[in-house]
Amino acid sequence: MRQRTAILLLLLLTAAALLIQGYHPGLEDDAFYLAAIKQDLHPALFPHDSEFFRIHFQATIFDKLIAFSVRLTHLPVATAVLLWQIVAIFFVLHGCWRISRRCFERTEAQWCATALIAALLSLPIPGAAILLSDQYLHPRALATAAILAAIVAVIDRKLWLAGILLAIAFSLHALMAAFGLSFCLFLEWSLRTADRPLPSPVRVLGLVFPLGWIFEPANDAWRRAASTRGFYFLANVQWYEWLGIIAPVLLLFLFQRNLRAHADSNHPSALLSLTSSLFRYGLFQTVAGIVIMLPTRLERLRPFEPMRYLHLLYLLFFLILGGLLGAYVLDRRLYRWVLLFVPLSVGMFYAQRQMYGAYPHLELPFVHAQNGWVQAFHWVRQNTPEDALFALDPHYMKLPDEEYHGFRALAERSVLCDYEKDGGMAARVPSLAPRWLKEVTALEGWRTFQPADFARLQREFGVTWVLLSRADAQYSATGSTSMNCPYSNQDLKVCQLR
Repeated sequence: MRQRTAILLLLLLTAAALLIQGYHPGLEDDAFYLAAIKQDLHPALFPHDSEFFRIHFQATIFDKLIAFSVRLTHLPVATAVLLWQIVAIFFVLHGCWRISRRCFERTEAQWCATALIAALLSLPIPGAAILLSDQYLHPRALATAAILAAIVAVIDRKLWLAGILLAIAFSLHALMAAFGLSFCLFLEWSLRTADRPLPSPVRVLGLVFPLGWIFEPANDAWRRAASTRGFYFLANVQWYEWLGIIAPVLLLFLFQRNLRAHADSNHPSALLSLTSSLFRYGLFQTVAGIVIMLPTRLERLRPFEPMRYLHLLYLLFFLILGGLLGAYVLDRRLYRWVLLFVPLSVGMFYAQRQMYGAYPHLELPFVHAQNGWVQAFHWVRQNTPEDALFALDPHYMKLPDEEYHGFRALAERSVLCDYEKDGGMAARVPSLAPRWLKEVTALEGWRTFQPADFARLQREFGVTWVLLSRADAQYSATGSTSMNCPYSNQDLKVCQLR
């Protein structure tokens, strides 16, 4: 197949993947990433709370890279971020296709492997609280693209290139790149000659983590914040999640045994090496994750999120599975491709609409916001001073129709800590935990707040604005002299404290 045709097919798969998984800027962790990008471009933003993303982002060039591209192209931030999301998806799929070409000789196997990844990008990873690819621009996606390119370089015996690509991945997302390095070491071990020395994974990993803040001592506030991260504790892993952790490793063991027993010319040797390496990587990382997460004395290592090794494991597992399906099941029979991919794609699309049904499936820059929360966030951005400090329900992300869209990223204003996302940041960075605990404690009982409670927030923290939802007691009583509400919609009121 000519390169031009392959690029065209990859672009079509990229478009299909975006349509299946959707696009939601400001969602989940993008409350931090998008806010960081905007502050890079406009340093006056977030004068009260920028440390909630600045400390964590010391180990990544992601926000600086996106901000630089905005300055270079003069595109609006929303447009630039969307284009980067498309680029990230394209290069993840491009990496999968390149790996499949080295593992499968038949074209249908190569494209089935790539298409299966495109359909499953929004698949949740059990026990890790992440997806194969997020519905917004995340450094994990760009790092994954670099890791996949590094895997290709290892297979091609270009170790110097693999090292450069892994260094790029580390500069974007150090924790995920560490898992990429771990797998590449196993893959190199599988491919190398018997007399070639293999670097110690422990020594290599110990040299590449620029995350000194993660070794800060634990405190009671940090433990409270860590309790908000259910995936930090093995006791919270459900039985079906354990099945999702163990089953791929067992299947990979069976795959490698079958490939060894029936070695023939249908598959290059790279497939056996990839499968064997992935099995060893999964086994090693599972044991390492359990060892780190079980003892209390190792609790400060939990922010390394050791179970997130499953991200790369699942990605490569489904790539291998897709290639085998293409080679032995789908072949070149169109109706079989339709029977597999149409129901799968529809099912993944339906799952996303169930999760984020209050928003357009593709929240594109030129699509007018119909959601009351996003409309209120946009009004705040355009009509309140940059040094304003907001307060709102610390559990606002869980309220009906809000669906985990971050205030900071979309409203571009400082806000007192929320329980869900800021709790996760405090769990990673102990120095932030006391402030997080103080602020969420001050917001307890928000839905029954009265004028005296808002006055307390103004006095203790300097809060100047509040955002009230229909669930709040003061929503219908804002005619009092304690606040002025210049904006309201069907869901919310934005009020200034006097």
